[in-house]
Amino acid sequence: MSKFTTNWLATMFTQHTGVVNDHIEIDEVFTDSRQKSHFGLFIPIEGDRFDGHEFLKDAIQKGAIAALWNKEKDIPSFLPTDFPLFFVEDTVKAMQHLALAYREKVNPKVIGITGSNGKTTTKDLFANVLGSTFKTWKTNGNFNNHIGLPLTILQMEQDTEVLILEMGMNHFGEIETLTNIAKPDIAVITNIGESHIEYLGSREGIAKAKSEIVDGLKHNGILILDGDEPLLHALAAKQNSRRIGFDPENDQVIKKVQLYNDHTSFQLGSNHYSIPLLGKHQAKNASYAIVAAQFLGVSDDKITSSLNNVELTGMRFEKINTNEGAILINDAYNASATSMKASIEVVKDMEANRRILVLGDILELGEFSKSIHQSVADVITPPIDAVYTYGEQSEEIIQALKERDEKVETYSFHSQERLTDQLRNELSPQNIILFKASRGMKLEKVIDDLQDRS
Repeated sequence: MSKFTTNWLATMFTQHTGVVNDHIEIDEVFTDSRQKSHFGLFIPIEGDRFDGHEFLKDAIQKGAIAALWNKEKDIPSFLPTDFPLFFVEDTVKAMQHLALAYREKVNPKVIGITGSNGKTTTKDLFANVLGSTFKTWKTNGNFNNHIGLPLTILQMEQDTEVLILEMGMNHFGEIETLTNIAKPDIAVITNIGESHIEYLGSREGIAKAKSEIVDGLKHNGILILDGDEPLLHALAAKQNSRRIGFDPENDQVIKKVQLYNDHTSFQLGSNHYSIPLLGKHQAKNASYAIVAAQFLGVSDDKITSSLNNVELTGMRFEKINTNEGAILINDAYNASATSMKASIEVVKDMEANRRILVLGDILELGEFSKSIHQSVADVITPPIDAVYTYGEQSEEIIQALKERDEKVETYSFHSQERLTDQLRNELSPQNIILFKASRGMKLEKVIDDLQDRS
Protein backbone atom coordinates (compact mmCIF):
# COMPACT_ATOMS: atom_id res chain seq x y z
CA MET A 1 0.00 0.00 0.00
CA SER A 2 1.48 3.31 -1.08
CA LYS A 3 1.92 6.05 1.50
CA PHE A 4 1.87 9.06 -0.81
CA THR A 5 2.89 10.19 -4.29
CA THR A 6 5.53 12.44 -5.82
CA ASN A 7 2.71 14.90 -6.65
CA TRP A 8 1.90 15.20 -2.94
CA LEU A 9 5.56 15.66 -2.07
CA ALA A 10 5.79 18.46 -4.63
CA THR A 11 3.14 20.44 -2.73
CA MET A 12 5.54 20.61 0.25
CA PHE A 13 8.90 20.69 -1.52
CA THR A 14 8.28 23.08 -4.38
CA GLN A 15 11.83 23.02 -5.77
CA HIS A 16 12.39 19.78 -7.62
CA THR A 17 13.59 18.06 -10.76
CA GLY A 18 12.60 14.90 -12.61
CA VAL A 19 9.14 13.52 -13.34
CA VAL A 20 7.56 14.54 -10.03
CA ASN A 21 4.19 15.23 -11.63
CA ASP A 22 3.78 11.70 -12.99
CA HIS A 23 1.91 10.54 -9.85
CA ILE A 24 4.64 8.08 -8.82
CA GLU A 25 3.56 6.16 -5.73
CA ILE A 26 5.92 5.94 -2.75
CA ASP A 27 5.62 2.84 -0.56
CA GLU A 28 8.48 3.43 1.88
CA VAL A 29 10.78 6.05 3.34
CA PHE A 30 14.34 5.10 4.26
CA THR A 31 17.66 6.68 5.26
CA ASP A 32 20.00 3.67 5.13
CA SER A 33 21.30 3.09 1.60
CA ARG A 34 22.12 -0.52 2.56
CA GLN A 35 18.46 -1.23 3.30
CA LYS A 36 16.41 -2.89 0.58
CA SER A 37 13.38 -0.80 -0.28
CA HIS A 38 10.27 -1.12 -2.43
CA PHE A 39 9.35 2.07 -4.29
CA GLY A 40 11.24 4.04 -1.66
CA LEU A 41 11.88 7.70 -0.95
CA PHE A 42 15.53 8.00 0.09
CA ILE A 43 16.40 10.70 2.62
CA PRO A 44 20.18 11.22 2.86
CA ILE A 45 21.27 12.16 6.38
CA GLU A 46 24.43 14.17 7.04
CA GLY A 47 26.38 13.23 10.16
CA ASP A 48 29.74 14.13 11.66
CA ARG A 49 31.47 11.25 9.88
CA PHE A 50 29.25 10.50 6.91
CA ASP A 51 27.06 12.07 4.28
CA GLY A 52 24.16 10.07 2.93
CA HIS A 53 24.22 12.07 -0.30
CA GLU A 54 27.31 10.08 -1.28
CA PHE A 55 25.27 6.86 -1.33
CA LEU A 56 22.42 7.80 -3.65
CA LYS A 57 23.54 5.27 -6.28
CA ASP A 58 23.44 2.49 -3.64
CA ALA A 59 20.01 3.64 -2.51
CA ILE A 60 18.69 3.52 -6.09
CA GLN A 61 20.05 0.01 -6.50
CA LYS A 62 18.19 -0.92 -3.30
CA GLY A 63 14.88 0.42 -4.58
CA ALA A 64 14.81 4.22 -4.24
CA ILE A 65 12.63 5.86 -6.89
CA ALA A 66 12.87 9.40 -5.48
CA ALA A 67 14.95 11.33 -2.96
CA LEU A 68 15.17 14.47 -0.90
CA TRP A 69 18.34 16.43 -1.70
CA ASN A 70 20.26 19.23 -0.05
CA LYS A 71 20.08 22.02 -2.60
CA GLU A 72 23.72 22.98 -1.88
CA LYS A 73 24.91 19.57 -3.10
CA ASP A 74 25.81 18.86 -6.71
CA ILE A 75 23.52 16.48 -8.58
CA PRO A 76 25.48 13.30 -9.41
CA SER A 77 26.31 12.91 -13.10
CA PHE A 78 25.04 9.31 -13.12
CA LEU A 79 21.50 10.36 -12.14
CA PRO A 80 18.89 10.04 -14.91
CA THR A 81 17.20 13.35 -15.70
CA ASP A 82 13.77 11.89 -14.97
CA PHE A 83 14.68 10.76 -11.41
CA PRO A 84 12.62 12.83 -8.91
CA LEU A 85 14.75 14.95 -6.58
CA PHE A 86 13.18 17.33 -4.06
CA PHE A 87 15.51 20.14 -3.04
CA VAL A 88 15.61 21.19 0.62
CA GLU A 89 17.88 23.24 2.88
CA ASP A 90 18.24 20.53 5.53
CA THR A 91 17.25 16.90 4.93
CA VAL A 92 16.60 16.12 8.62
CA LYS A 93 14.30 19.11 9.08
CA ALA A 94 12.64 18.26 5.78
CA MET A 95 12.03 14.71 7.01
CA GLN A 96 10.52 16.10 10.21
CA HIS A 97 8.25 18.37 8.16
CA LEU A 98 7.25 15.42 5.97
CA ALA A 99 6.49 13.29 9.05
CA LEU A 100 4.24 16.01 10.48
CA ALA A 101 2.35 16.26 7.20
CA TYR A 102 1.99 12.48 6.91
CA ARG A 103 0.77 12.21 10.50
CA GLU A 104 -1.90 14.79 9.68
CA LYS A 105 -2.76 12.90 6.49
CA VAL A 106 -3.25 9.56 8.27
CA ASN A 107 -4.75 11.25 11.35
CA PRO A 108 -4.39 8.48 13.96
CA LYS A 109 -4.77 8.97 17.68
CA VAL A 110 -1.23 9.71 18.83
CA ILE A 111 0.29 8.73 22.18
CA GLY A 112 3.61 10.26 23.15
CA ILE A 113 5.59 8.62 25.95
CA THR A 114 8.57 10.09 27.76
CA GLY A 115 10.20 9.63 31.16
CA SER A 116 13.52 8.73 32.72
CA ASN A 117 12.69 5.03 33.02
CA GLY A 118 10.13 2.63 31.65
CA LYS A 119 9.44 4.31 28.30
CA THR A 120 9.94 1.18 26.22
CA THR A 121 8.08 -1.14 28.60
CA THR A 122 5.22 1.35 28.82
CA LYS A 123 5.18 1.63 25.02
CA ASP A 124 4.93 -2.16 24.74
CA LEU A 125 2.10 -2.23 27.30
CA PHE A 126 0.21 0.45 25.37
CA ALA A 127 0.69 -1.46 22.10
CA ASN A 128 -0.62 -4.71 23.60
CA VAL A 129 -3.68 -3.12 25.18
CA LEU A 130 -4.64 -0.75 22.36
CA GLY A 131 -3.80 -3.36 19.72
CA SER A 132 -6.77 -5.38 20.99
CA THR A 133 -9.13 -2.78 19.53
CA PHE A 134 -7.25 -0.59 17.07
CA LYS A 135 -4.71 -1.01 14.30
CA THR A 136 -1.61 0.30 16.04
CA TRP A 137 1.94 1.28 15.10
CA LYS A 138 4.69 1.87 17.62
CA THR A 139 8.29 2.99 17.89
CA ASN A 140 10.60 0.16 16.88
CA GLY A 141 13.58 -0.39 19.17
CA ASN A 142 15.06 2.92 20.29
CA PHE A 143 13.91 5.02 17.32
CA ASN A 144 12.96 7.80 19.71
CA ASN A 145 15.08 10.80 18.70
CA HIS A 146 14.87 13.61 16.12
CA ILE A 147 15.55 11.14 13.31
CA GLY A 148 13.98 7.96 14.69
CA LEU A 149 10.63 9.50 15.63
CA PRO A 150 9.85 10.98 12.19
CA LEU A 151 10.96 7.73 10.57
CA THR A 152 8.56 5.83 12.84
CA ILE A 153 5.73 8.11 11.74
CA LEU A 154 6.64 7.68 8.08
CA GLN A 155 6.69 3.90 8.43
CA MET A 156 3.09 3.58 9.61
CA GLU A 157 0.44 2.38 7.18
CA GLN A 158 -2.31 4.68 5.95
CA ASP A 159 -4.98 2.79 7.90
CA THR A 160 -3.20 3.12 11.26
CA GLU A 161 -5.66 4.12 13.98
CA VAL A 162 -3.33 4.55 16.97
CA LEU A 163 0.31 5.66 16.79
CA ILE A 164 2.48 5.10 19.88
CA LEU A 165 5.67 7.14 19.97
CA GLU A 166 8.52 6.91 22.45
CA MET A 167 10.33 10.21 23.00
CA GLY A 168 13.90 10.22 24.26
CA MET A 169 16.25 13.08 24.94
CA ASN A 170 19.61 14.18 26.37
CA HIS A 171 19.20 17.97 26.42
CA PHE A 172 16.64 20.71 26.81
CA GLY A 173 14.54 21.40 23.72
CA GLU A 174 14.69 17.89 22.27
CA ILE A 175 11.31 16.70 23.62
CA GLU A 176 9.81 20.00 22.46
CA THR A 177 10.93 19.23 18.90
CA LEU A 178 9.54 15.70 19.01
CA THR A 179 6.17 16.56 20.53
CA ASN A 180 5.58 19.29 17.95
CA ILE A 181 6.10 16.71 15.21
CA ALA A 182 3.91 14.11 16.93
CA LYS A 183 1.11 16.39 18.21
CA PRO A 184 -0.06 13.76 20.73
CA ASP A 185 -3.65 13.25 21.85
CA ILE A 186 -2.30 11.58 24.98
CA ALA A 187 1.03 12.52 26.54
CA VAL A 188 2.63 10.26 29.15
CA ILE A 189 5.44 11.02 31.62
CA THR A 190 6.38 7.73 33.25
CA ASN A 191 8.64 9.17 35.97
CA ILE A 192 11.55 11.47 36.75
CA GLY A 193 14.86 9.76 37.52
CA GLU A 194 18.52 10.62 37.05
CA SER A 195 19.09 9.73 33.39
CA HIS A 196 21.05 12.48 31.57
CA ILE A 197 21.50 14.48 34.76
CA GLU A 198 25.02 15.16 33.43
CA TYR A 199 23.49 17.46 30.81
CA LEU A 200 20.42 18.72 32.67
CA GLY A 201 22.00 19.54 36.02
CA SER A 202 19.40 18.23 38.47
CA ARG A 203 16.23 16.18 38.80
CA GLU A 204 14.37 19.50 38.57
CA GLY A 205 16.06 20.08 35.22
CA ILE A 206 15.08 16.60 34.07
CA ALA A 207 11.46 17.25 35.07
CA LYS A 208 11.50 20.53 33.13
CA ALA A 209 12.88 18.79 30.02
CA LYS A 210 10.35 15.94 30.21
CA SER A 211 7.52 18.45 30.73
CA GLU A 212 8.19 19.84 27.25
CA ILE A 213 5.97 17.03 25.97
CA VAL A 214 2.88 19.14 26.70
CA ASP A 215 4.04 21.78 24.19
CA GLY A 216 2.65 19.68 21.35
CA LEU A 217 -0.31 18.18 23.22
CA LYS A 218 -3.60 18.80 21.42
CA HIS A 219 -5.92 21.26 23.15
CA ASN A 220 -8.41 18.50 23.96
CA GLY A 221 -5.74 15.93 24.84
CA ILE A 222 -4.82 14.54 28.24
CA LEU A 223 -1.58 14.25 30.18
CA ILE A 224 -1.03 10.98 32.06
CA LEU A 225 1.77 11.17 34.60
CA ASP A 226 3.41 9.79 37.70
CA GLY A 227 1.30 11.33 40.43
CA ASP A 228 3.75 10.21 43.13
CA GLU A 229 6.45 12.52 41.77
CA PRO A 230 6.32 15.95 43.52
CA LEU A 231 8.29 17.54 40.67
CA LEU A 232 5.31 16.95 38.35
CA HIS A 233 2.56 18.31 40.61
CA ALA A 234 2.72 21.85 39.22
CA LEU A 235 2.55 20.60 35.64
CA ALA A 236 -0.46 18.40 36.44
CA ALA A 237 -2.30 21.40 37.86
CA LYS A 238 -1.94 23.29 34.56
CA GLN A 239 -3.13 20.49 32.25
CA ASN A 240 -6.08 18.23 31.66
CA SER A 241 -4.21 15.50 33.51
CA ARG A 242 -4.63 12.09 35.12
CA ARG A 243 -2.29 11.60 38.07
CA ILE A 244 -1.61 7.90 38.65
CA GLY A 245 0.22 6.28 41.55
CA PHE A 246 0.13 4.81 45.02
CA ASP A 247 -0.53 8.04 46.92
CA PRO A 248 -4.24 8.17 47.88
CA GLU A 249 -4.46 11.77 46.63
CA ASN A 250 -3.92 10.67 43.01
CA ASP A 251 -6.73 10.70 40.44
CA GLN A 252 -6.24 6.96 39.94
CA VAL A 253 -4.84 5.04 42.91
CA ILE A 254 -3.02 1.73 42.52
CA LYS A 255 -3.89 -0.63 45.38
CA LYS A 256 -3.36 -4.19 46.60
CA VAL A 257 -0.14 -4.86 44.67
CA GLN A 258 0.96 -8.49 45.03
CA LEU A 259 4.23 -9.78 43.57
CA TYR A 260 4.64 -13.41 42.55
CA ASN A 261 7.55 -15.14 40.82
CA ASP A 262 5.91 -14.89 37.40
CA HIS A 263 3.41 -12.03 37.61
CA THR A 264 2.18 -8.98 39.50
CA SER A 265 -1.44 -8.37 40.43
CA PHE A 266 -2.98 -5.04 41.45
CA GLN A 267 -6.18 -3.07 41.66
CA LEU A 268 -6.93 0.17 39.80
CA GLY A 269 -10.31 1.69 40.50
CA SER A 270 -12.75 -1.16 41.02
CA ASN A 271 -10.96 -3.53 38.63
CA HIS A 272 -8.28 -6.12 39.32
CA TYR A 273 -5.46 -6.79 36.84
CA SER A 274 -2.55 -9.18 36.40
CA ILE A 275 0.57 -8.66 34.29
CA PRO A 276 3.37 -11.15 33.51
CA LEU A 277 5.90 -8.55 34.73
CA LEU A 278 7.43 -8.13 38.15
CA GLY A 279 7.38 -5.07 40.38
CA LYS A 280 5.27 -2.24 41.73
CA HIS A 281 6.78 0.01 39.08
CA GLN A 282 5.37 -2.29 36.40
CA ALA A 283 1.92 -2.03 37.96
CA LYS A 284 2.25 1.73 37.54
CA ASN A 285 3.41 1.43 33.91
CA ALA A 286 0.44 -0.86 33.20
CA SER A 287 -1.89 1.62 34.90
CA TYR A 288 -0.83 4.34 32.46
CA ALA A 289 -1.92 2.05 29.60
CA ILE A 290 -5.19 1.19 31.34
CA VAL A 291 -6.17 4.83 31.81
CA ALA A 292 -5.27 5.67 28.20
CA ALA A 293 -7.21 2.68 26.90
CA GLN A 294 -10.27 3.67 28.93
CA PHE A 295 -9.99 7.22 27.54
CA LEU A 296 -10.03 5.76 24.01
CA GLY A 297 -12.98 3.48 24.72
CA VAL A 298 -11.34 0.06 24.98
CA SER A 299 -13.51 -2.39 26.95
CA ASP A 300 -12.43 -3.59 30.39
CA ASP A 301 -12.45 -7.21 29.19
CA LYS A 302 -10.01 -6.43 26.38
CA ILE A 303 -7.77 -4.42 28.68
CA THR A 304 -7.62 -7.28 31.19
CA SER A 305 -6.96 -10.01 28.65
CA SER A 306 -4.33 -7.94 26.82
CA LEU A 307 -2.38 -7.28 29.99
CA ASN A 308 -2.35 -10.99 30.76
CA ASN A 309 -0.46 -11.63 27.52
CA VAL A 310 2.03 -8.78 27.27
CA GLU A 311 5.09 -9.21 25.05
CA LEU A 312 8.05 -6.97 25.78
CA THR A 313 11.15 -5.83 23.94
CA GLY A 314 14.13 -8.04 24.95
CA MET A 315 16.54 -7.61 27.88
CA ARG A 316 13.91 -6.10 30.16
CA PHE A 317 13.61 -8.29 33.24
CA GLU A 318 13.79 -11.34 31.00
CA LYS A 319 13.91 -14.56 33.04
CA ILE A 320 16.26 -17.29 31.79
CA ASN A 321 16.40 -20.78 33.32
CA THR A 322 19.83 -22.41 33.37
CA ASN A 323 20.49 -26.14 33.15
CA GLU A 324 21.65 -26.06 36.77
CA GLY A 325 18.31 -24.70 37.96
CA ALA A 326 19.34 -21.10 38.60
CA ILE A 327 17.35 -18.19 37.21
CA LEU A 328 19.17 -15.40 35.36
CA ILE A 329 17.27 -12.12 35.05
CA ASN A 330 18.43 -10.15 32.04
CA ASP A 331 17.55 -6.54 32.80
CA ALA A 332 20.68 -5.26 31.10
CA TYR A 333 19.17 -3.16 28.31
CA ASN A 334 19.78 0.04 30.24
CA ALA A 335 19.86 1.47 33.74
CA SER A 336 19.46 4.49 35.94
CA ALA A 337 19.65 4.51 39.71
CA THR A 338 15.84 4.58 39.86
CA SER A 339 15.37 1.57 37.59
CA MET A 340 18.23 -0.31 39.26
CA LYS A 341 16.65 0.17 42.68
CA ALA A 342 13.26 -0.92 41.36
CA SER A 343 14.71 -4.14 39.92
CA ILE A 344 16.54 -4.89 43.18
CA GLU A 345 13.31 -4.44 45.14
CA VAL A 346 11.62 -6.96 42.85
CA VAL A 347 14.38 -9.53 43.41
CA LYS A 348 14.01 -9.08 47.18
CA ASP A 349 10.34 -10.09 46.87
CA MET A 350 11.03 -13.19 44.77
CA GLU A 351 11.30 -16.66 46.25
CA ALA A 352 14.86 -17.99 46.08
CA ASN A 353 17.55 -19.89 47.97
CA ARG A 354 20.04 -17.13 47.24
CA ARG A 355 19.60 -13.67 45.67
CA ILE A 356 22.59 -12.27 43.76
CA LEU A 357 22.97 -8.86 42.10
CA VAL A 358 25.32 -8.22 39.18
CA LEU A 359 25.45 -4.44 38.79
CA GLY A 360 27.45 -2.53 36.21
CA ASP A 361 28.17 1.16 35.77
CA ILE A 362 25.39 3.67 35.23
CA LEU A 363 26.74 5.96 32.53
CA GLU A 364 26.22 9.65 31.68
CA LEU A 365 26.05 10.85 35.29
CA GLY A 366 29.02 13.23 35.15
CA GLU A 367 29.89 14.82 38.48
CA PHE A 368 26.88 13.13 40.09
CA SER A 369 28.20 9.62 39.40
CA LYS A 370 29.67 8.86 42.83
CA SER A 371 26.68 9.96 44.89
CA ILE A 372 24.11 8.36 42.58
CA HIS A 373 25.92 5.01 42.52
CA GLN A 374 26.23 5.09 46.29
CA SER A 375 22.49 5.74 46.56
CA VAL A 376 21.81 2.33 45.00
CA ALA A 377 23.17 0.74 48.19
CA ASP A 378 20.16 2.14 50.09
CA VAL A 379 17.98 -0.71 48.85
CA ILE A 380 20.61 -3.50 49.05
CA THR A 381 19.54 -5.07 52.29
CA PRO A 382 18.56 -8.63 53.28
CA PRO A 383 17.36 -10.85 51.73
CA ILE A 384 20.00 -9.87 49.12
CA ASP A 385 22.92 -12.28 49.66
CA ALA A 386 25.66 -11.05 47.33
CA VAL A 387 26.58 -8.13 45.09
CA TYR A 388 28.96 -8.36 42.13
CA THR A 389 29.93 -5.12 40.39
CA TYR A 390 31.46 -4.69 36.95
CA GLY A 391 33.22 -1.43 36.11
CA GLU A 392 34.83 1.44 37.95
CA GLN A 393 31.85 3.56 38.92
CA SER A 394 29.74 0.70 40.28
CA GLU A 395 32.45 0.01 42.87
CA GLU A 396 30.94 2.97 44.72
CA ILE A 397 27.95 0.74 45.48
CA ILE A 398 30.19 -1.72 47.28
CA GLN A 399 32.00 1.11 49.09
CA ALA A 400 28.69 2.41 50.42
CA LEU A 401 27.70 -1.10 51.56
CA LYS A 402 31.00 -1.50 53.42
CA GLU A 403 30.58 1.85 55.14
CA ARG A 404 27.14 0.79 56.35
CA ASP A 405 28.47 -2.64 57.33
CA GLU A 406 25.67 -4.46 55.50
CA LYS A 407 25.81 -8.23 55.88
CA VAL A 408 26.03 -8.76 52.13
CA GLU A 409 28.86 -10.47 50.23
CA THR A 410 30.59 -8.08 47.84
CA TYR A 411 32.83 -8.66 44.83
CA SER A 412 34.11 -6.20 42.22
CA PHE A 413 35.44 -6.95 38.73
CA HIS A 414 36.88 -5.03 35.78
CA SER A 415 37.09 -8.16 33.58
CA GLN A 416 33.97 -9.78 32.15
CA GLU A 417 35.82 -13.09 31.86
CA ARG A 418 36.72 -13.15 35.56
CA LEU A 419 33.22 -12.03 36.49
CA THR A 420 31.73 -14.84 34.41
CA ASP A 421 34.05 -17.45 35.91
CA GLN A 422 33.12 -16.39 39.44
CA LEU A 423 29.41 -16.37 38.66
CA ARG A 424 29.52 -19.99 37.52
CA ASN A 425 29.80 -20.84 41.20
CA GLU A 426 26.40 -19.21 41.76
CA LEU A 427 24.52 -21.36 39.24
CA SER A 428 22.80 -23.49 41.86
CA PRO A 429 19.13 -24.53 41.95
CA GLN A 430 16.72 -21.83 43.12
CA ASN A 431 19.38 -19.09 42.94
CA ILE A 432 18.29 -15.82 41.30
CA ILE A 433 20.91 -13.63 39.61
CA LEU A 434 19.91 -10.14 38.45
CA PHE A 435 21.97 -8.37 35.74
CA LYS A 436 21.51 -4.59 35.57
CA ALA A 437 23.71 -1.87 34.03
CA SER A 438 23.79 0.81 31.38
CA ARG A 439 23.65 -0.50 27.82
CA GLY A 440 27.29 0.37 27.19
CA MET A 441 28.47 -2.16 29.80
CA LYS A 442 27.16 -5.06 27.65
CA LEU A 443 26.34 -7.38 30.54
CA GLU A 444 24.33 -9.55 28.16
CA LYS A 445 27.66 -11.06 27.05
CA VAL A 446 28.13 -12.45 30.55
CA ILE A 447 24.64 -13.91 30.44
CA ASP A 448 25.32 -15.51 27.06
CA ASP A 449 28.59 -17.04 28.33
CA LEU A 450 26.87 -18.45 31.40
CA GLN A 451 24.18 -20.02 29.21
CA ASP A 452 26.66 -21.45 26.73
CA ARG A 453 28.40 -23.50 29.40
CA SER A 454 25.56 -24.02 31.82
